[in-house]
Amino acid sequence: MNLTYSLPESIQAILEKNKKTNNPLNTLIRQGGYMPPNIDLLVDAITALSMGKNILLKGPTGAGKTKFAETLSNLFNQPMFSVNCSVDLDSESLLGFKTLSYEDEKQVIEFIPGPVINAMKHGTFLYIDEINMAKPETLPLINGVLDYRRTITNPFTNEMVTAKDGFGVIAAINEGYVGTVPLNEALKNRFVVIEVPYIKGEQLKQLIQTNTELKDDKTIDLFVKLSADFIQAVYQGKLSEDAASIRALLDACDLSVVIPPKRAIQRAIIDKLNEEREREFIYNLTETLF
Repeated sequence: MNLTYSLPESIQAILEKNKKTNNPLNTLIRQGGYMPPNIDLLVDAITALSMGKNILLKGPTGAGKTKFAETLSNLFNQPMFSVNCSVDLDSESLLGFKTLSYEDEKQVIEFIPGPVINAMKHGTFLYIDEINMAKPETLPLINGVLDYRRTITNPFTNEMVTAKDGFGVIAAINEGYVGTVPLNEALKNRFVVIEVPYIKGEQLKQLIQTNTELKDDKTIDLFVKLSADFIQAVYQGKLSEDAASIRALLDACDLSVVIPPKRAIQRAIIDKLNEEREREFIYNLTETLF
């Protein structure tokens, strides 16, 4: 299966460079990479990162934001250090921590770098997942990392760290979820925002074919239709975004190779939901299709 895109020369250069690593775009997709519903998403993200800008992937849960970030990392042939935000995120989780170790049989204090310092010093990507789950007072610690300065004074060592060439920041956000807080303007203005919608139609079919064990075309088409019904129901307010997660749908596709599709959907999707109304709605949709 080949995907051919008409890309600007600057983007083609990145893909050509990537071919030298024997890992072109269509191979990335087969290996579990992100398949964009619109090529502009990929072009815009690559363009922004190529220009040294930070990007913020914004979209519903399960739409593939983390896969998108991993695919960008592979396209640039860049390792990626990750931060998973929560209310417990603190400076040590971001920057690193001190610990006791031994050097020539003497006890010394050693600093263990965290993902931010590691990404800066190695000149690689930094991925900040669910950035709006962090407490508002935590992320300003790295404001200097996210703007033109690309520097930070490590509070644990007093070292001034400046990011090496190649350093870039990709963040992801799910809006409106319990425990999230709105991003302040100073933080948001440090990012180029890219909306990541659900994958649908032919793109979803290709994703199922290349990323799951399910190979039966008729069953795949039914799962694509089921997903479209889920997404429509989300837009109508009948289902939460969790119910339409593409990640959960792919799990159901895998399970359906061994167990009946209706049971696969129950295990991968229905049983995750807390609202009886949503569970019943999906159950009825499943009964209709399968």
